[in-house]
Amino acid sequence: MKEISVKALAKINLGLDVLRKREDGYHEVRMVMQTIHLFDRLEMIRTGTGEIALSANLAFLPTNENNLVYKAAKLLMEEFHIKDGLSIRLQKHIPVAAGLAGGSTDAAAALYGINRMFGLGLSKKELMERGVKIGADVPYCLMRGTALAEGIGEKLSALPPMVKCPVLIAKPQINVSTKFVYENLKLNDGIVHPDIDRLLADIRAKDLAAIASGMGNILETVTIPHYPVIAEIKEHMLEHGAAGAMMSGSGPTVFGLFDGEEKAEAAYNAMKESGLARQVYLTSIYNNMR
Repeated sequence: MKEISVKALAKINLGLDVLRKREDGYHEVRMVMQTIHLFDRLEMIRTGTGEIALSANLAFLPTNENNLVYKAAKLLMEEFHIKDGLSIRLQKHIPVAAGLAGGSTDAAAALYGINRMFGLGLSKKELMERGVKIGADVPYCLMRGTALAEGIGEKLSALPPMVKCPVLIAKPQINVSTKFVYENLKLNDGIVHPDIDRLLADIRAKDLAAIASGMGNILETVTIPHYPVIAEIKEHMLEHGAAGAMMSGSGPTVFGLFDGEEKAEAAYNAMKESGLARQVYLTSIYNNMR
């Protein structure tokens, strides 16, 4: 295969709970992950240079080993002694540093594409085992769909597909450090944990109203007090018909779930006019395989 084009799909968290901080410094989590139809694209071409050449449509993105796409390509090419070179063009559409697993899904797409292009014959499970070396979210981004993530996010259990619905995405003009959020998370007795088990039952029942009202993200307890615009965006979505709205991951992106296209389109237009968010997208739940 001379070239391949691969979609790298974003994720949202329908539920995110942190159970404890482990002795190794990592946090034990329980998260419900969901793929959405917002994506970057990787155009990959085989070359004879013997090198990895990465370029991107955003000038501020690194194009060396500081980019997870480069790391993923290097990992497979070194393991399988691939002598050919590889030219990768990354078209970014997923907001950067936004809680949507943009970097992780790009790495997952690189692993998937190189496996196909060079006929390496790795199964999805084998790709996921390599993906965890690059980042905790990479295995999920290879798996896709609706899943429960436990441990530090690497223990994945597939769930029945989430009910299809429109999803409004809004990222304000701020960036949030995941490290900062976790360092400032206070897991004291007074903190309210999201009910992940109830959320799983609602997903199995395909009850959108119950899912939307039962969503919860414990990291909002850190991020919202520091960045009140996140709460403003959530409130704006709810005022404009969202069945539920929540911050994804460690933020600052907020997503809203809607029970109808017209409502979602009206909310999308209102969000764009509000000036609360720098990037606004209307997309949908994604459950299909590649």
